[in-house]
Amino acid sequence: MTQALILVDVQNDFAPGGSLAVPQGDHIVPVINRLLPHFEHVIATKDWHPVGHASFASTHGEPVGSVIDLNGMAQMMWPDHCVQHTSGAAFIPSLNRSNIEHVIFKGTQLGIDSYSGFFDNQRLQATGLEEYLREHNYTDIYIVGLATDYCVKFTALDSVSCGFNTFVISDACRGVNIHPEDSNNALEEMKNAGCHIVTSAEVLAEK
Repeated sequence: MTQALILVDVQNDFAPGGSLAVPQGDHIVPVINRLLPHFEHVIATKDWHPVGHASFASTHGEPVGSVIDLNGMAQMMWPDHCVQHTSGAAFIPSLNRSNIEHVIFKGTQLGIDSYSGFFDNQRLQATGLEEYLREHNYTDIYIVGLATDYCVKFTALDSVSCGFNTFVISDACRGVNIHPEDSNNALEEMKNAGCHIVTSAEVLAEK
């Protein structure tokens, strides 16, 4: 059993003041920083979108929050966010980055979004995360980050589907919550799929 902690999209554009701010998105950073010393292996994902990405409302002239059909899939229209090589795509500065051994870039293809750290939304291409985890024989995957109801959820669901023993540390995540119940529903969906929903206190008590 080898554990790895995955930090999902702990980036400036998802923090307060960012272009796609998650409410209290920065509040998870102290929790993550307390967890980091207790994990030998830490991997981070980053949204890393090209200019004019298909998930951007500005690309299509659609209002933010609307949903369009994108190659047969429903696609939420987001503000421009996490554009490659911009400050918005950088890690939140208060995050302790010293333990991060590998970074996975996702959402890099112009025409398709990638909520999950493992695959794009149509599962046409892998990001390399599953391959990396298998190469290093990581079996137990702990997931934290932003946002509970999107990228954390899809990363966790794909982790389970790939056969990893998957834990979601709920107080080290925050949701967009377009609807107030979205995060709670996402946690329930992850639990029903086989994820273990835990708290940071529970994880630290076992270390």
